[in-house]
Amino acid sequence: MTTVQTNNKVTEELMAAMNPGKKKTSTTQDAQDRFMTLLVTQMKNQDPLNPLDNAQVTSQLAQLSTVTGIEKLNATMESLMGSYQASQQVAAANMIGHGVFVPGSSLSLQDKKALLGIELKEPADKVVVTISDSTGKAVHSMDLGDMKAGVHPLAWDGETSKGAAANGDYTFKVTATRGNEKVETTNLSFGVVHSVTTNSQGVKLTLPGVGDFSMSDVKQIL
Repeated sequence: MTTVQTNNKVTEELMAAMNPGKKKTSTTQDAQDRFMTLLVTQMKNQDPLNPLDNAQVTSQLAQLSTVTGIEKLNATMESLMGSYQASQQVAAANMIGHGVFVPGSSLSLQDKKALLGIELKEPADKVVVTISDSTGKAVHSMDLGDMKAGVHPLAWDGETSKGAAANGDYTFKVTATRGNEKVETTNLSFGVVHSVTTNSQGVKLTLPGVGDFSMSDVKQIL
């Protein structure tokens, strides 16, 4: 059997040929290299009787360091934003098919079933929810008494003082007080996440009949 001698040495030329997509030097690195080359050249060719101003050189170095730091910070922020958006996309995708409460004053009554919600910024002694039809006429009122601060899901069976309400879209408003003071509230609409989209404004959840909302708009997931 004949033994064939081979050269296993990996040269830079071979690496360049096999890896044409090798990462190029960054713009900041190029600027640093050019600056240092110019600085060294200036120092080599400076007039001994009129040397370079140390303060000016130090100032230039500080400016270059600042630019480098800013670019590194920007790169880090872009990386963090990318990771944050990716994690939001995963979390949002997991919400498809789930019911959520988001800011809104609409509710849909179907077969004597409707969900709505309210968020109280602080405890209230008296909370009243008034439901109106598409013409703005009040059809039902719910006196909820005292309630704690936080998010409260509510159900409406479609019953009114004049009988069962028809299926369809309604709106509601909330009045909350503590003593003689008005309590800040947020009306919450219920919807089921149908799809998720990503655009320049971030990740959006699409709730048919309710609208498009960001992840931060979700007050409660059912």
